[in-house]
Amino acid sequence: MQSDSRDVREAGSHKADVTGPTLSASSKLDATLAAWHTLHASLSPIIGQRGVAALVRRSLYLTRDRHPWLAPICDTAAGHDVLAALRSALLLQAEAEVVDAHGALLENFRDLLSTLVGDSLTERLLRSVLVNNSSGSAAQDTSQ
Repeated sequence: MQSDSRDVREAGSHKADVTGPTLSASSKLDATLAAWHTLHASLSPIIGQRGVAALVRRSLYLTRDRHPWLAPICDTAAGHDVLAALRSALLLQAEAEVVDAHGALLENFRDLLSTLVGDSLTERLLRSVLVNNSSGSAAQDTSQ
């Protein structure tokens, strides 16, 4: 189980799922957004849309000092509105900033979820999302 924990931590670590030598800036943005939509779709049946939105907003709040342009999104309404606001904000940022902010947000999200449900359950909940994204597989946008 220790190696499982390390695998999820590495897969969800800073920049892990949106960097790659073959991804264009547009593809990196798409991969970032797809990861958040996949997280939302995977966790909503378990903790509800409001629960996921609350974790995303809290992650944004914790990340805003390092990335001040995220601050206005913290007050966004529940559900996919948070993700739509994140998308709009990411579109205005440089590629490196998108990758850096995504890594920080994902790390904060994972840490918050782990605090609430424990490391073992967090690993199981996030494994498929984080491992699929880090291996270069495209996450599906299920928002439509």
